[in-house]
Amino acid sequence: MNNLPKLNAALSPAPHVFPGNGRRASSFTTRSPAARAYKRKLELSGTTSPPQSLARKKMELPPWASFVGIVLATVMLLKAVLGRRSRRAYNLPPGPKPWPIIGNLDLMGALPHRSVHELSRKYGPLMQLRFGSFPVVVGSSVDMAKFFLKTHDVVFTDRPKTAAGKYTTYNYRDITWSPYGAYWRQARKMCLTELFSAKRLESYEYIRAAEVRALLRDLHAASASGSGSGRAVMLKDYLSTVSLNVITRMVLGKKYLDKEDGSSGTTPEEFKWMLDELFLLNGVLNIGDSIPWLDWMDLQGYIKRMKKLGKMFDRFLEHVVEEHNQRRLREGRSFVAKDMVDVLLQIADDPTLEVEMDRESVKAFTQDLIAGGTESSAVTVEWAISELLKKPEIIAKATEELDRVIGRGRWVTEKDIPQLPYVDAIVKETMRLHPVAPMLVPRLSREDTTVAGYDIPAGTRVLVSVWSIGRDPELWDAPEEFMPERFLGSKLDVKGQDYELLPFGSGRRMCPGYSLGLKVIQVSLANLLHGFEWGLPDGVTKEELSMEEIFGLSTPRKFPLEAVVQPKLPAHLYAAEA
Repeated sequence: MNNLPKLNAALSPAPHVFPGNGRRASSFTTRSPAARAYKRKLELSGTTSPPQSLARKKMELPPWASFVGIVLATVMLLKAVLGRRSRRAYNLPPGPKPWPIIGNLDLMGALPHRSVHELSRKYGPLMQLRFGSFPVVVGSSVDMAKFFLKTHDVVFTDRPKTAAGKYTTYNYRDITWSPYGAYWRQARKMCLTELFSAKRLESYEYIRAAEVRALLRDLHAASASGSGSGRAVMLKDYLSTVSLNVITRMVLGKKYLDKEDGSSGTTPEEFKWMLDELFLLNGVLNIGDSIPWLDWMDLQGYIKRMKKLGKMFDRFLEHVVEEHNQRRLREGRSFVAKDMVDVLLQIADDPTLEVEMDRESVKAFTQDLIAGGTESSAVTVEWAISELLKKPEIIAKATEELDRVIGRGRWVTEKDIPQLPYVDAIVKETMRLHPVAPMLVPRLSREDTTVAGYDIPAGTRVLVSVWSIGRDPELWDAPEEFMPERFLGSKLDVKGQDYELLPFGSGRRMCPGYSLGLKVIQVSLANLLHGFEWGLPDGVTKEELSMEEIFGLSTPRKFPLEAVVQPKLPAHLYAAEA
C-alpha cells in the first residue's frame, strides 16, 4: 500500500493553461486558502508559473482518472490474488501441463480416443486435461466409469454447449445434446415409456424381419452376378440400407428414401451421406468449442458444414412432419398413430406437458431416432465381419452353432438369439474392441465433487473412455486380440450395468434406443453368417486388411469393407418374403 500515494499523484490531473491569455489555472483538486492566495498574487503581478513542456500537456488526464485508476488497480490485484487462491484450493487430477490458450489440444491427434488412451496410460485412470479454455477430466477405468455414470450420475448428467448441438440439433432440442433440466427429463421419459417400450418394439418385429430378409435377398442377387466363387460387395452400402429402412419404417411409417419416391427432397445416397456427416461433425474437436473467442473465425470450416447439414436435414424433416400433420387433419377423430412421428405429434399436443414441445422439438427428436437407430447397427456389423475375415476359424465356430441350432432350412429370428451364445459373444467382443462412441458423449459437471482424493470443479467436461476400458489388461487377457470365447459363460452384458462393457453408455444419459439397436445388430449378423460364406477379394490377405477408423461421435472404418459373399443355403430361402 506504500505505493498508493505515488500512484495517486501520478494519476492526479495536472494544472492547465487557459488559451489566449497564458494564465494558468490550478488543479481542480487545489482548494486550500494558501493556494488561492498564491493564485491571486500571480494574477496581480501578471506573472505565470514556469512553462510546461508539450509532452506534459499531452499527458493531462481528466479529474476522475485518479479514482478510476485506483479502482481498476484494486480489482486487478484482488482478481489475481483470489484467482491464485481458488486454483490452489483445488487438488486436480494428474495430467500434462497445458499451454496458454490452447491447453492440451496440441496432444490430440487425428484419432483423439487413441491420443487420450496413450495419455491415460501415463497419467492414470483419472486424468486432467485442458481443451482451450475448458477443463476436461477423463475416466478410463471401471471404477471411474462407475463413479461418473452411477455413483454421481446426477452430478454429471449435463451436456457442454457445442456448435454441433446448436447448428445440427435445432439449438439443443434433441435428447442427445439438450441440457439437464425439465425438458430433457420429459424427453427421456417419453423415450422410455412411449417410443422404446418393450411392447412397441415387439410390435415392430415384423418390420425388422422383413428388412433383414431384403438384405439377404439383395446380397444373394449381388453374388449371383459374379463368378461361381462369389462376388465382392461393398458391405457398408447394404448394412446402411437395411438399418435405414428399418428405422424409417418404424419412425416415419414408410421408406421415405425409396429410389422410386422422389417426394422427400433427398436421395438414399445423399441421406446416407448426411448421416455420416452428422456423426462426424458431432464428434470432431471444433476449435471454437474449446476457445470461444475464435469461434467466429471457423478455422476448420466445421461450422459452415454444420449449418449446411442442418438446413438439409430440416428440409427433409419439415416434409415428414407436414405429411404426418396432413394425415391427422384428413382422418380427424378416426386418426390412429401408426409410427413414432405420429406418437411425437400426439405428445406435443398434450396440454399437461411440463415443458411445451414445439415443431422444432418434434423434428429434433425425429432426427435423433433416425440417426441413432441407423449408425450403431451398420458400424458394429461391419466391424464384426472385418474381424471375422481376419480369423476364419471363428466363422467356422459360428457356422457350427448356427447349423446345430437353426439348421439349413430357415433363417434366424430374434427369438433364436438366446440359443446362440457364440454369435452373441461375437457381438460383445466387437463392441469391446470397436465401441460406436469410444469416449461416449461428453458430460458436464453441475457442481464441485471429489473422487479418489481429487477435486472436479463445477463446469468441468467429462469423458469416459470406454475404448480404454475395453483394452485394460487388468480386465482382459490379450486385450488387443479378437477372442469371442472370453464371453462364453460370462454374465457380462451391454445393457449399462456392467462397467467393463459400455457400448451404449450407462445411467440417466444412456442411449435410450439401445435395445432396438442390439436387436438389429444381433439378427443381422447371425443371418449374414448363416446365409453366406465370407472371404476377401482376390489379392488381399487377412494381414493386409486395413482396420483403421475415422473419429467422430462414432468410429466407422476409414475404408469401407469390401468382401466376397457366396450363398450357402437353399436358393428358395433367399427369394422368400418374411
